[in-house]
Amino acid sequence: MESKRVNSLQQVDLNEISEDFIEPGMDLEAALKESSAALDLFLNNRFSDALALLKPRKNQSMYHAMGYTSILVMQAGMTFDPKDMDNAMASLRESLATCQKFRKKTGIVEALTSLLYRQPADNLTEEEMHAELCYAEVLLQKAALTFLDESIIGFIKGGMRIRNSYQIYKDCQAMASATKGMEKQSSTHIHFRGGVNMGIGSFNLMLSLLPSKVLRLMEFLGFSGDRELGLSELREGAAGDSLRSILSTLTLLMFHLYITVILGTGEGNLTEAESLLEPYIDRFPNGALILFYTGRIALLKGNFTFAQEKYLACIGAQQEWRQIHHLCYWELMWAYTFEQKWREAYRYADLLCKESKWSQAVYTFQKAAILSMMPEEEVTGLGEHVEDLFRQVDGLRLRIAGKSIPTEKFAANKAQRYFSSDPQKLVVPALEMMYVWNGFTVVGKRPDLTKSILTVLEKAEEKLSDDPNPSVYHLDDQCVVQLLKGLCLRELEHLVQAELCFNHVISSKNNIKHDNYLVPFTMYELGLLHKQKGDTNTAINLMEDIKMNYKDYHMESRLHFRIHAALNTMGSFAAKLPPSRTPA
Repeated sequence: MESKRVNSLQQVDLNEISEDFIEPGMDLEAALKESSAALDLFLNNRFSDALALLKPRKNQSMYHAMGYTSILVMQAGMTFDPKDMDNAMASLRESLATCQKFRKKTGIVEALTSLLYRQPADNLTEEEMHAELCYAEVLLQKAALTFLDESIIGFIKGGMRIRNSYQIYKDCQAMASATKGMEKQSSTHIHFRGGVNMGIGSFNLMLSLLPSKVLRLMEFLGFSGDRELGLSELREGAAGDSLRSILSTLTLLMFHLYITVILGTGEGNLTEAESLLEPYIDRFPNGALILFYTGRIALLKGNFTFAQEKYLACIGAQQEWRQIHHLCYWELMWAYTFEQKWREAYRYADLLCKESKWSQAVYTFQKAAILSMMPEEEVTGLGEHVEDLFRQVDGLRLRIAGKSIPTEKFAANKAQRYFSSDPQKLVVPALEMMYVWNGFTVVGKRPDLTKSILTVLEKAEEKLSDDPNPSVYHLDDQCVVQLLKGLCLRELEHLVQAELCFNHVISSKNNIKHDNYLVPFTMYELGLLHKQKGDTNTAINLMEDIKMNYKDYHMESRLHFRIHAALNTMGSFAAKLPPSRTPA
């Protein structure tokens, strides 16, 4: 893969490269080579060197502009630092202006004709085609950054930019089809085709994740969300020999290793992820991103010790971008949580609280939840006060366009019980948050650890049943335990017992007072159990029941994503069955 690209820069001096490419009047081929060299520097953890290589020509070359800006946008997205956000936004504006210089200049009549008849490939040079592609890519990045502006105007602007970006990508796709065979004539056209693969593939893949109602609206607005097309385009891009091959690879890895796990049924395609990553392990053995994804694959396979080793190696591989360390802290926290090694899990939750700006509300809740699983004397020895931590959660929440982040809202709601004069402890908060992030599917790869968690839940169940003074949260806590217990039993293939646990929660729906997410989520899990038993009709009816009859509960959107993913795995059955209309 990428054998024709410039050789890895592990042994190449940056000054030597700059001299080779600094001559005026750099053509498209030379710009692509230097951008490829910068990408290799980036993948070898030489982030500042990559920026330094691209910076001198970022106002003269579309690829230098896009590469330079992409690094700044990635940095801003990882730090959430206002200064980094401002720098990235300023660079985005400059990059759009640079790309615009290379786009075809059109008069009013020609522009109107193009809008009416969508003939973007007519009379465009190779350089102008690349300019369209780079412009769309930078515009999409600007849209993503605009969404972080905490205003409705920011959301509207972001949406409009996404639409413009998507339409340009569609135009580029038409150009690629109209110019098929140019790869043999032009050494630069393969990079154009690779960019089309990445853009069209990413749009289709991400849109396909949306629940059906939203997807229908998006399709009405001109977007398309074909998952198989998206995967096919990205696979073609990843297998190619273009500048963006690694970007298509990283998009596929993100889909298989994160998106499908958190928003889907919890099952990513680990076999494909391993094959995608393999060539880069040889080329960039100490690359932070490569080590990180190697650790993630190991984690999802249940190889927690190996995953921990890779995350620690990733942390040690570079010190320039500490935000990559924070990603590793998050993963290490979960790896130790799955093993119930609470002291180690606490260490990384504490580091996130101290260093990362991404979601202080979630980190603080997670830290308090982990401490809740430890003996009180150990918590005291650490100098921590669990109740105080839970009370901080609500005040740390972020707002985006005036809206709360669903996971933070969930955490704040759970922490409310610590505000009363008689605080009521959460029953198994770390395990409950493990469910929120679909962690039971991961730990289910390890029957030994699943049994260990089941033992903890059975002890919690016994303690609740023996409580002489049940609180107002008592039934909710019992239902939390029954849901999690059912998950463990299902993973251990004790399906009859698991079904009893799920039905216990569902039968309590009229008496649950605080945790309004429990019944719809439990119905979803019961649906997956029926799917596992081969009773697809019952599984689909349960999920349609949730969609029709339940609303305004915590993490509703996340559940709709999961239902959408589950129905997709059940194929054409979903189209054949009428929706259930059982009253809530």
